[in-house]
Amino acid sequence: MPIASGPSDIAVNFDRPVLDKDVYIPSFAGISTFAHLPYLQCFEEGIVEDYDIAVIGAPYDIGVTFRTGARFGPSAIREGSKRIKGFNYEVKVNPFKSWAKLVDCGDIPFEPFDAEHAMGQIEAHAKYVLQRPPNPDQEVAIPPRLVTLGGDHTVLLPVLRAMHAAYKKPITVIHFDSHLDTWAPEIYNVKAKQSRFNHGNPLYHAAKEGLTTNGTSMHVGIRSSLYDEEDIQRDEALGFRMVKANDIFSMGVEGMVERIKQVIGPKEDTLLYLSIDIDVIDPSMAPATGTPESGGLLTRELKYILRGLNGYNIVGMDVVEVAPAYDTQAQLTSFLAADLIYEIISMMVKRGE
Repeated sequence: MPIASGPSDIAVNFDRPVLDKDVYIPSFAGISTFAHLPYLQCFEEGIVEDYDIAVIGAPYDIGVTFRTGARFGPSAIREGSKRIKGFNYEVKVNPFKSWAKLVDCGDIPFEPFDAEHAMGQIEAHAKYVLQRPPNPDQEVAIPPRLVTLGGDHTVLLPVLRAMHAAYKKPITVIHFDSHLDTWAPEIYNVKAKQSRFNHGNPLYHAAKEGLTTNGTSMHVGIRSSLYDEEDIQRDEALGFRMVKANDIFSMGVEGMVERIKQVIGPKEDTLLYLSIDIDVIDPSMAPATGTPESGGLLTRELKYILRGLNGYNIVGMDVVEVAPAYDTQAQLTSFLAADLIYEIISMMVKRGE
């Protein structure tokens, strides 16, 4: 039977005009900002709009030592965040309908051919975001919380420099990773000045510069091989404590949470920064990363550990080392990275209630 021609009656089943803009927009639609947050040109001079939590992208992977591709992490994480919205049942908050104003500032502009200069640009732009006036509705004037989408783990160093400049004191860092990231560059015969900074040593430099608290910052999920036994001794001398991935068998997840709390100290006195290398997760669940290590945490274990930090003053966070070229067709790693950010943003908002 031929299809009848004539005007369409597609609109007859709707109570509102077809061009009505006040309609539900599906999660898969729209431009890619994190969780459909409003885009704000935070890096432009003259922008005076206030905000409480700022998402920035740092598509930098000049510092990788194995597989490249983390420069595409920010866009992949934003794409993976499209379905995120609404009430967080575990944290008991809807971060998108709360006291806090959340914005996505887009990606930091930087020179991708010069590592040292690029790090300076990342630091300068992060400082600029953090120096913006906080929301006047807040009772206490504090810098905005900073959420960074990496990029390789090198970006942690310029971000911590910016955080230290904003808060005028060392920050307690919980570093979720399969690697220590405290390599001493002089030990490994690195000659070029730019090569001293890579994704294997941001916390070495941060500790040496006094950006991290000594004795209360720590690693969680460590399981990679080391160059030698002295790596652990050097790491401890820098002021870091550790919970290894295998400790979950003896401690259990709850025991790991309690150990972390013992190390980082009381909620009232701690400025906390969470740095999540996606390779802390077992590669069966998060394959899209440059230096995968078998035997990692499960996704639900990491989420449980993160929720155990609810109530702490989380002033910043990052998720790094997402290299989407190695992901599954289902984009499992990108979805996971976005979900982890949602959990931490929820806790930031809950703390401010």
